[in-house]
Amino acid sequence: MVRKILITGGAGFIGSHVVRLFVNTYSDYQIYNLDSLTYAGNLENLSDIENSANYTFIKGDITNEDFINNLFEEHQFDAVIHLAAESHVDRSITDPMSFAKTNILGTMVLLNAFKNLWQNKWEDKLFYHVSTDEVYGTLGETGLFTETTSYDPNSPYSASKASSDHFVRAYGETYGMPFVISNCSNNYGANQFPEKLIPLFINNIMNNKPLPVYGNGKYTRDWLFVNDHAKAIDLIFHKGDHKATYNIGGFNEWQNIDLIKVLCQQMDEKLNRKKGESEKLITYVKDRPGHDLRYAIDASKINKVLGWKPSVTFEEGLSKTIDWYLENTEWMDRIVSGAYEEYYNKQYK
Repeated sequence: MVRKILITGGAGFIGSHVVRLFVNTYSDYQIYNLDSLTYAGNLENLSDIENSANYTFIKGDITNEDFINNLFEEHQFDAVIHLAAESHVDRSITDPMSFAKTNILGTMVLLNAFKNLWQNKWEDKLFYHVSTDEVYGTLGETGLFTETTSYDPNSPYSASKASSDHFVRAYGETYGMPFVISNCSNNYGANQFPEKLIPLFINNIMNNKPLPVYGNGKYTRDWLFVNDHAKAIDLIFHKGDHKATYNIGGFNEWQNIDLIKVLCQQMDEKLNRKKGESEKLITYVKDRPGHDLRYAIDASKINKVLGWKPSVTFEEGLSKTIDWYLENTEWMDRIVSGAYEEYYNKQYK
């Protein structure tokens, strides 16, 4: 019997990498990609697999309860990998309600549909929720987030993801639904919407635009190459323990300003610019409200239990990422227009 897997948010940045990996790896699975194609969803990300026999795209909104219930009834999904989410902290500050609606209500609609479909017949079924390390709050100069770190979210985005994590666990405990949750650090790589730091700065350097750095630039993050994240999701989906949580991180920490300087150096080399040319574009801007100082993930559990580890160093992953954007300028040009341009100008004025 063919296993039917629903991947939500599959046209987005991380989701598209997961969809591609599953479609290309598991010919005996039928992969359904559900995406509402809001600003960050882009089917162009999946043009290489759109005609695959084991792939189906469905346009729809996870908050539409009737639509989702009918969809689950029609296709009888054996598993859900839930990535659909509003995910940019800055946007959550200006429009928190849309984050609550998509990330909390949308997750509940999916959970309810999955529960009602299988009604305690849970053999070989799984609800996998992909979440973020931001649910843990902020760290001081030392320490790491582990799977048992208490939740302490500080932004509307992280609060909405923390709430959805809680609902997934609650449905697991209350209804016996098999579930797994992973919390990841900052992702980077190909096909990322240019509101996020790395693609934003690559594009700005290419166009000699200022590089807006919040505050003093000393905010610290762990960075995870998106291809490695997709492989971790694959591993957790197939071999992870039910009811378990797994932290996924890149085993590296960078202060934003140090990362930006490495990015500038690599861009200068790849664009044949004079050394130090791109760094001149760095511009410090007013800090955003509630900006968490430091995130750092302890990913030793997935490393020891499932044998996962990053395939690249940050510098290697960054180089691959820059190369992709330099080779796909048309992809970027089509995105950096219209509504996004208006948002960008408002956000970094």
